Amino acid sequence: MSRPSEEPRGKLAACDPAFATATPEFSFGQRKTLLRMAREAIVSTLEERAVEEKEVANWLLEQRGVFTTLYLKRGPHNRAEHQLRGCVGYALPVAPLARAVMETARAAAFDDSRFAPVTMEEALEMEISLSVLSPLRAIHPDEVKIGRHGLLISDGARRGLLLPQVPVENGWDREKFLEQTCRKASLPPDAWRNNNTKIEAFCAEVFGDSDFEPAVESA
Repeated sequence: MSRPSEEPRGKLAACDPAFATATPEFSFGQRKTLLRMAREAIVSTLEERAVEEKEVANWLLEQRGVFTTLYLKRGPHNRAEHQLRGCVGYALPVAPLARAVMETARAAAFDDSRFAPVTMEEALEMEISLSVLSPLRAIHPDEVKIGRHGLLISDGARRGLLLPQVPVENGWDREKFLEQTCRKASLPPDAWRNNNTKIEAFCAEVFGDSDFEPAVESA
């Protein structure tokens, strides 16, 4: 599995239409199902019990890359925050969607080396966000779109991945995004300019628990 920080050459291939358009690939109900599966995977591990096996719908059997990101809603001194608690995922479609969500949720909760394992108290309160990835496509650096593309940069065994939302959250431009992805791969920041460096892009449909919280109206 891959863990993004804070998680080419040839013809550019556009992102899959399901990710590149304003129309979501997953319905409201499907998103809730995936988020529920992620939380159940974490809670069942803490309770040392198996996840109840149910008949799986066909859409959950498609192999997809997925990242699960965990946030604490409250930080030190019980202050309201949006604090990263773990982020682990599959950059490549190596498992059916249902299994990928459950495995990355468990890994984000218990195997992200930056954090101690999630506790039951945290598991019941934290926010879960899922990023379901489109297939990887080779891309020219000039074609990278902030907020639309995630990047996977590699040179030999060195690989670094950053999700599409990362440059938006950090206020990076395209060049900074490319540089930071190189750093994630333990490459020099300007390695993206080298012919030997492989640059691939993907899009992601990102959704989380916060999408289903009722809006707070101002007085």
